[in-house]
Amino acid sequence: MASEQAIDGIDLHRLERLVWLLAGLTFLIFFQAYMVAPLIPRLAGEFGVSGEKIGLAVPAYMVPYGISTLFYGLLSDRLGRRRIMLASLVAFIVLTALTATASSASELIVWRLVTGLGASGVVPLALALIGELFPYEQRGRPLGWLFGAMAGGMAFGSTLGVVLAPFVGWRMLFVGVAGVTAVMSGILLRHAALLGSQTAHLLTFSGIFAGFRNLLQNKRGASTYAFVLLNSIFHSGVFTWLGLYFAQRYHLGDVGIGLALLGYGVPGFLLGPLIGRAADRWGRRWLVPIGLAIGACAAAALILHPPVALAAIAVTALSLGYDMTQPLFAGIVTALGGQRGGQAMGLNVFTLFTGFGLGSLLFGAVLGLGFGTALALFSAIELLAALLAVSLFRDEVSGTVQPRPVSG
Repeated sequence: MASEQAIDGIDLHRLERLVWLLAGLTFLIFFQAYMVAPLIPRLAGEFGVSGEKIGLAVPAYMVPYGISTLFYGLLSDRLGRRRIMLASLVAFIVLTALTATASSASELIVWRLVTGLGASGVVPLALALIGELFPYEQRGRPLGWLFGAMAGGMAFGSTLGVVLAPFVGWRMLFVGVAGVTAVMSGILLRHAALLGSQTAHLLTFSGIFAGFRNLLQNKRGASTYAFVLLNSIFHSGVFTWLGLYFAQRYHLGDVGIGLALLGYGVPGFLLGPLIGRAADRWGRRWLVPIGLAIGACAAAALILHPPVALAAIAVTALSLGYDMTQPLFAGIVTALGGQRGGQAMGLNVFTLFTGFGLGSLLFGAVLGLGFGTALALFSAIELLAALLAVSLFRDEVSGTVQPRPVSG
């Protein structure tokens, strides 16, 4: 439970319900984002196109999502969190439902593109909002809920989407997500007063560039954003190609691959708040390097071609490495922006999604040398990052004093 000092005069039970609602909406957004890739063979057959063409629906969503987070963060600093978050929720609901009307591969790709543009104002601003509602030493737990919801959405979206599609059809998956999101958004409106002030902050081009410069010139900021990028490259690179890994090495079908990958979201879904609470209590000094090392070792274990059950456990450990790092980086980011929290978090999510895209491309490029070589290279770089993190994050102890807010 949040401390009574989290927000003066606000019912703590109401604040907890808000965190749960934001986590639920985050789950739904990531669920629909990750349910598309496993459906590529089914969609290719229905629309009569190649898997490569319909596969464009994945980056068509991810790339605009990552880029537009920068602008949503700035707009929320200018117009207020509440307006931008609610507008983005409406866009997500409408566009997700309209995706079900696609009659061709090209239409589906276009709907995914505009949905990525519309949906990307919810999760980053929810993360920034946590930074405003909770003191720094208490943000780990609520951030853990949100990142746990992301992990759960990724895991269950990747698995349940392909499992349910034969029974309800892929169109009903989009309609169902839109419907549930609409219901939860209606409940969220009851807590609209907690979604940030409508007070506007003056933004100028010089102020915007000064804000980005100060975020990256600050040693704490530069280190954090660099690790967000490096860590996302590692995890996306390995995870993106795990389906092919299990197909080639264990000859698993679609459902078998989905079940083998299900563990990737379990640690964050179950342990996210506990990891966040540990960060609040003991700081991020040791948790971040340990998380990086766990991810490196999990990927390295796959080189040995263990029995499929142990390989699935290694996938779960890989997820634990992610859950012990990216949420903790986000906690640091919430302390960097001052009144420009939207800008700081927008840059964080932009960096995260840029890493997701680069990781998939880089691992695929190295994959020509074989899975063993690619996994060894990525694991070695991640392990080196873990060693560097011991020094770079040594000041991230419990109760760390927040740095001077970004000016400009």
